[in-house]
Amino acid sequence: MRKFLITIAISSLSLSSFSQIVSLNPQEITKLKTLITKDLETKKLYIGFQKSTLKYLDEQPNPIDTIRTEGLLKGNPKKEKTSLALKDMSKMFALALEYRLSGNKECLSKCAEFLKAWSKINQPNGDPIDDTNLDDAIEAYDLTKSELTPTDKKLIDNWLSATALAEINSKRMVAGRGTATNNWNSHRLKIVGEIGFALNDQEFINWAIENLKTQINVNLNADGTSIDFKQRDAMHYHVYDLEPMLRLAIIIDRAKGINFYTYESPKGSSIQKSVNWLLPYIKGEKQHEEYVNTTVKFDRDRAKNNEPGFAPGTMFKPTLALPVIKLSIYFDPTQIAVLSSIDQKAKNWQTIIDQILFSK
Repeated sequence: MRKFLITIAISSLSLSSFSQIVSLNPQEITKLKTLITKDLETKKLYIGFQKSTLKYLDEQPNPIDTIRTEGLLKGNPKKEKTSLALKDMSKMFALALEYRLSGNKECLSKCAEFLKAWSKINQPNGDPIDDTNLDDAIEAYDLTKSELTPTDKKLIDNWLSATALAEINSKRMVAGRGTATNNWNSHRLKIVGEIGFALNDQEFINWAIENLKTQINVNLNADGTSIDFKQRDAMHYHVYDLEPMLRLAIIIDRAKGINFYTYESPKGSSIQKSVNWLLPYIKGEKQHEEYVNTTVKFDRDRAKNNEPGFAPGTMFKPTLALPVIKLSIYFDPTQIAVLSSIDQKAKNWQTIIDQILFSK
C-alpha cells in the first residue's frame, strides 16, 4: 500500500510525453544509428560493443535477493556476492540498446529474461545506496517496455514500483535522521524519479520533484558547499551527492519540467552553485586533503581496511569529479572545456552514448 501523499500536482508535466525519458528516446536512437553509419570511429566502437553484447545471449541471469553494498568494507563476502550479481545491470542495458540499434529479437528476449529474473528474486530493502545500482536495469526497461508482453511488463512494473515505495516509506527517510538529508537522500530521489518516469507513475514523479526542491534547500548551501562535504571533509562525497541530483535534474528537464540546475532554494542554494564551487579544485587552483576531519566512522574503517583513496590526507584527484562535469554539460556547455582538461582518455562507446543522452 502507498503510504505517501502528493500535495502538489505538477500540472506542467504530461504523462503522454514520458515514452522514453530515462533512456535514449527514438530520435536519439536514430541519431546514434546515423553516427554508426557515417562515422568510422563510432562504427568501430559499435562493432566492439555488439560483439561483447552478443556473448550475453549465452549467459544466465544472476539475481540476488538483497543488494548489499552500503556500509560494508571491501572484501566482505556479502559485498563481493552483490558485486558479482550487479554485473547483470550492464548486461541488461547492453542487450536492450543492441535490440534498439539492430532489431535483434534475441537480445530483446534475453534482456527480458534478465529483467524478469531480478523482478522475481530481488527484494527491495529501501536502502538508496544499494538501490542506486539499479540505473542500468531501469534504463534497459525504459528501452524495451513497449516491446514486452503484458505479463512480463506487469511483473517488472511491480518490482520497480516496490523498489520506489520501499525508498519512499523507508525508516531511513524519517525526519531527523541524517540519511533523510545527506547523499543517501540524493540517491533516493534519483531512483524514485527514474522509476517514476520509466513507469509513467505521476505520484512517484511528483514526490521526486517536490523532495528535490527540499533536498537542494537542506543539503546544499548558498556558498556551494554541501552537508556531505561538511560531514565527511571530502570532495569525493560532494561529488557523490551532486551526481544523483544532476541525473534527476536532467530527466526532469527532458520531460520539459523545471530547470533544477539553476533553481535556487529559499536559502539561495542551487545545484549550479555547488558544481561551480568544485571548479577551482578540478582546475588545480585549489587543493583539498580528503577525510582529515570526517565525522563518519565508516570513512575511518575504510582507511584502516587500506581501501584506496580513503586514507586521511589523500589529495583530491580532479578525475573523481568526472561524473559531475559530464552531467553538468547538459545544462552548461561551457563545462566541455573543463571536461577536456581532466579527461585525457580516448573516446569510447559510453562516451558516445553520454554525448547523445546528456546534450540538448
